[in-house]
Amino acid sequence: MLYFQLWNARLAFAGYLFLKTAAFYMKRFWYIALAGLLVLFLIWGKFLIFPTYHKDMYQDNIRKTVLIPKGSSLRQIAQILETEHLLNSVDWFIFAGKISGYQNKLQAGLFTIPENMHPWHLLVYLTQPTLANIKVTLPEGISAIEMAQILNQKLNIDSSYFMSFVNDTDFCRRVGIDANSLEGYLLPETYYFTYEKDEEDIILTLLAGMFSIFENDSVLFQMERLGMNRHQIITLASIIEGEVVVDSERVLVSSVYHNRLKRGWHLGADPTIQYIIPGPPRRLLNADLEIDSPYNTYKYRGLPPGPINNPGKLSVLSAIFPADTRYMYFVASGDGGHHFSRTAAEHNRWKSKFDQIRREVRRKERRKQWIN
Repeated sequence: MLYFQLWNARLAFAGYLFLKTAAFYMKRFWYIALAGLLVLFLIWGKFLIFPTYHKDMYQDNIRKTVLIPKGSSLRQIAQILETEHLLNSVDWFIFAGKISGYQNKLQAGLFTIPENMHPWHLLVYLTQPTLANIKVTLPEGISAIEMAQILNQKLNIDSSYFMSFVNDTDFCRRVGIDANSLEGYLLPETYYFTYEKDEEDIILTLLAGMFSIFENDSVLFQMERLGMNRHQIITLASIIEGEVVVDSERVLVSSVYHNRLKRGWHLGADPTIQYIIPGPPRRLLNADLEIDSPYNTYKYRGLPPGPINNPGKLSVLSAIFPADTRYMYFVASGDGGHHFSRTAAEHNRWKSKFDQIRREVRRKERRKQWIN
């Protein structure tokens, strides 16, 4: 009897140990299973919710140009992207931005953003987006302040800060210009700039365009032959720019001014008078020609102190390489061009014809006003 009691006790103890061991391993199994599920979830999240991003993944996609203003919050950025149909879920974008820490790395500016980007890729992309290039055309013959206004409208630069560089004598010396202003040295051309580009960088780009004209050996040789320095050439070019509409006439107008300079005549250039008269261009009066100013080329011989506008490349090259003529005069033809003459008598005949055209235009204008 005692034997069976011991045997039953052993069986009971063995059963207890078995159940205890089984329970232990079952508990471990569930821990391992849960850990495995967690790993699988993280892998799923990594490759499906947060897939790997490569910079060239969307290079063939159509792009949209989008402005992200400075100081925009994560939600504001998400709403802009949603409005541009670049993002479907604002809340997910905000959640991903917060848990990843990217919300503090998103850039502001004008960017080109590929369409149909994965939301996670879009978030990553905006930490180092591609800046949009903006086409800016600066017409020949405009002033520096007019350039500043165009650049302000196109790029949202600070026009006052831009002009502070233009009129900074120390800055002029630093960039190699022996003048009190950069007026005339800012080459008008079509450029591509990024939004809110640094004002000084823009000016250096415009200056580089003008400086490049004078890096040619033939240009330097011709300037030496003419006995003129860069400042004088640009000053003359600005007058030519103010006179000419037809490109082919630039070298002819240049020849007239060079011939007058050689003979010691007054240049008699109307654009220099317009420069010293306040307001928009208008018909000159005899009283205007008596204004006492070094820019009055009817009153003072030689070139004025500096450029009166920012001339284009064609006018600069025309000032350096004038046509070989004996012309001393020119007068408007009434169709945008000019008639050129060697003698005063010939010039007066052309001038008389132009005056007749002008009288006819005024007569028609008065008649039109009377009818109205």
